[in-house]
This record gives sequence, structure tokens and C-alpha cells, in this order.
Amino acid sequence: MAQTITQPTERLWRSDADTPYEKFIKREGVPITKAYGITDLGEIDYAYWDRIGADAGFVMLHGMEGMTGGYVVRMPAGASTKTDQHLFESIVYILQGRGSTTLEGPDGSTVQFEWQEGSLFAIPLNAPHRFFAHGEPVRFVVFTTAPLVFDLFHSAEFVYGTPHAFRDRFDGGSEFIHRDERIEEPSENLLGSFSHRGWLTNFVADARTVLPDEISEKNRSLRFIQYEMADNTLITHESKYPSGSYMQGHYHGGGAILLILRSVGYSLMWPMTAGDQPFESGNADKVIRIDWKPGAIFSPPAGWFHQHFNAGPTDALQLAIRYGSTRYPMGVWRAQSNGEESDGRARTMIPRSQGGNVISYAAEDPHIRVMFNEAIAKNGVEAWVRK
Repeated sequence: MAQTITQPTERLWRSDADTPYEKFIKREGVPITKAYGITDLGEIDYAYWDRIGADAGFVMLHGMEGMTGGYVVRMPAGASTKTDQHLFESIVYILQGRGSTTLEGPDGSTVQFEWQEGSLFAIPLNAPHRFFAHGEPVRFVVFTTAPLVFDLFHSAEFVYGTPHAFRDRFDGGSEFIHRDERIEEPSENLLGSFSHRGWLTNFVADARTVLPDEISEKNRSLRFIQYEMADNTLITHESKYPSGSYMQGHYHGGGAILLILRSVGYSLMWPMTAGDQPFESGNADKVIRIDWKPGAIFSPPAGWFHQHFNAGPTDALQLAIRYGSTRYPMGVWRAQSNGEESDGRARTMIPRSQGGNVISYAAEDPHIRVMFNEAIAKNGVEAWVRK
């Protein structure tokens, strides 16, 4: 059984009534894992989901907060799913195995592409699609906008049964899979200077190889890329940060989901009411720790401080699924994401002492560094020292 962190620290919902999305997934008869984080998506409870024709398990992390959804699918070698289509956006990451997916265009033509462990891709909105597992068992996670869509329309028949083709997103042509438009510019983040890359694409063969640059003694910086896929409002960004390092504590709006692709470590999250220094303030019981490895997933609730600690011997890779498209900005997300200063800097890049959302290293709880030093010592890892 997967290790899940379920310790309640504050009331997360204003009503005990199920949302339309929550009612829907309960009716589907598939197990639902509720937690702050899950250390291994391969070990959650699964059951056969008749709608897609495969074993699946829903994931409801507290930080998703009705903004984002997710489920995991597993298939034996040689199996295939039923054809499926839906009015919510979906992004797929392959956790295990090899296979292929077929997309059906508005005129009935099909596009098929193959994928492997580490592949990242989007299913175009409301396009009929089907998954095939090849010569080994397959497991993949699907991140969605389903909670918002179900809460708006309250009808599974409408969400899954509407025939409208969004031709501006997918017209049935193979160019959908081959899209490749990139930008790169210098930027700043919680670990200092880094290379900010943007990529308009709908298929990444292996997301674990997209950021090949070594983070060395000469070039100690974060690596970052933002994927905009299938003209979605739901995007992903991938971060790479050094062995023996950790990000400063910060907070932002809810809905973001974090998936670990490489290295081992942990993340801490705690409500703002526990203070900038929760251990020193006597609020250690309000701090949630998620130990992670590849395949771990977690989601910080809105307004909760959180920090990510790479205690492993390799650079960490972390995939974030969230709203925040630069091409199709979402007003609701922008309103609850804590905004920007007048100079255009996001508050997640400004220290608390200057009115931002970041706890600087100098102002962090002393126990944070003690805990991290113990973790890296256990793994035989040296601390990364900021220059």
C-alpha cells in the first residue's frame, strides 16, 4: 500500500456536501485516494473502470481544491482501452511501459503515435482516443480540468457525449503530434538565475531528457521549461535543481500538482497560520512532510507554504501541472495566484520582507536546515552551497 499523508491540519472545505465532480467519481465505482501526497502512484488502490475499459484509481489531493483532477490507469501487456472522448482537458505522463495512442479527427481519420516511460503528451479536447499497451505492462497518470467542467455542467452525459469537434485544437492532421515551437530567455527564480524555456508542443518523447544541461560548479542554476500543449488552459512546467539543494519556502494559489520524475527527497508544506517559522512557533504538528521518489505526487493547498528538498545524489526533476497559460490565461486562476508587483515580478519571486510570498534562506526556520542536513548525510550527499 502506498504511503499517503492524510493528517488533517485545517478545514479544507466550507461544506461537507459533495461537488458534482465528487459525486461523479463516486458513482463510477473506482477507488479514490485522498491525501496531501502519495509516495508511489503504482501502489494506490485500483479497480476496473468500465467507462475506459481498464483498471484505474482516482487521486484527490487536498491542494487540487476543485481546480484540477487526476487518475492513474494500468494495463497489462497487449491490452487496450475503450475509445473515450470528453469535454475536459487532459495531460498524460507515462509512468511505466510502452504503447501507443490513436486520435480520431473530425472527419474520421486517425493519427497514431507511440510512447514510452517518461513520455508527456496532451489529448486534444473532445477528440476520440484510445490507448494500447505493447509488450509490457503499462501505467500512466492523467491530469485533468474535469472538476471545473463537472461542477459547471453537472452532467456526465454532456461531458462524455457531446459530439462537437474543436477543429481549432485538432483537425485530424498528423502535424498535431509534430508541433515544435520554442523560446528561451534568462530569468530568476528561488534558486537564482536560470534558463526559462517555453515549448509549444503536444508530444514530448521523454520529459526526463528535455533539460540535459548539467548543473555544475561553474553553472549553479535552476533549469526550467514550460510546456503549452493542445491549446489548453492547463499547462505543465518542468524544473531541474541540484543534488543537495532545496528551494526557499513560498506559497501561491491552489490547484497545482507536482510529480517527481528523478531523484529522492521530500517536501514540506504548512498553513500560513503556523507562521513563517512553524517549528520555532510550536506548530510542528501542522507541518506535512511528503517523502518522494520518481512517481510520487503531491499538491500544496492554496496559501500554504511549501519547500522542496533534493536529498538525492542526482539533479532532481519535478513536473508541475497547473493553470497559467500565457496563450490562454484563465481569469479565475490569475485572480487567486497572488498576482504581480508593479515591476512585473511575480510575488513568488519576492521575499516576505519586501511584501512577497517567499521566505528567504536567512529568515527560514532553523530546524529546516537541521532536518535537511540529516537527510543528505543519510544519503551521503554534500550540501549545495549558493554562490
